[in-house]
Amino acid sequence: MAQPDFSPSAERNKQPILELLRAAVPAHGEALEIASGTGQHVAWFAKHMPHWNWQPTDLHQGALYSVEAYVDQEGLTNVYAPMVLNVQSESWLDGVQTVDLVVCINMLHIAPWATCAALMRGCARHLAPGGKLVTYGPYLEDGVPTAASNLAFDASLRAHDPSYGIRRREDVEQAAQHAGLHLVARHAMAANNLLLIFERALA
Repeated sequence: MAQPDFSPSAERNKQPILELLRAAVPAHGEALEIASGTGQHVAWFAKHMPHWNWQPTDLHQGALYSVEAYVDQEGLTNVYAPMVLNVQSESWLDGVQTVDLVVCINMLHIAPWATCAALMRGCARHLAPGGKLVTYGPYLEDGVPTAASNLAFDASLRAHDPSYGIRRREDVEQAAQHAGLHLVARHAMAANNLLLIFERALA
C-alpha cells in the first residue's frame, strides 16, 4: 500500500485532543469520526482508546486509502473499514445505527455553512441518549478578540471559496440546539483553536 498522507497539524493536536476525549467519555463505546482526512487522528485515538470501536468516514474516496494505511501500520482491530460519508445526506451511513461519540475535527470551516446544520441533524439521529459530539477547529466568538492569524486564515478561506470560513461559536451552538444537542464544554486549544463538546439529551 502507498504511503499515507501526513498532516503536521494533526500530528501536533492528536494527543491534546485524545486527552480531552478520554476525560469526556466512558471507558468503552462506539465512535464515528466525520471527515477523517489523513487517518492520523482515528488511528491514534483507536490505539489509545482500545475499548472503543471506531468508524472512520470521509467525503472523498481518496482519503479512505490513507486512513486504511495508518490503521494497518498500527495493526488496529478496533477500527471498522472506512466509508464514504456525505454529511449533507439525510441517510448518512446505512451501516451506522447508534453511536456514543461523534468526532469532527477541522471540517466546519472548509465546508459550506449548511454542512454544520446537517452535522447536527445527523448526530441527533445517530447519537445515543447522552452521547457526545466533539468538534475541533478555529472559531470566532462574541466578546473574544480574534487572533490575527485566524483573521488571515478566514480571509484566505473565503477567497478560495465564499461558502467557506471560520464559524461563530454561537452560530454553531445555535445549530446544535435546534437539533437537540447542547454545548457542555469549551476548551481553548493551541494555535487559537477550540474543542467543543455537545451532548444529546438523555430523554
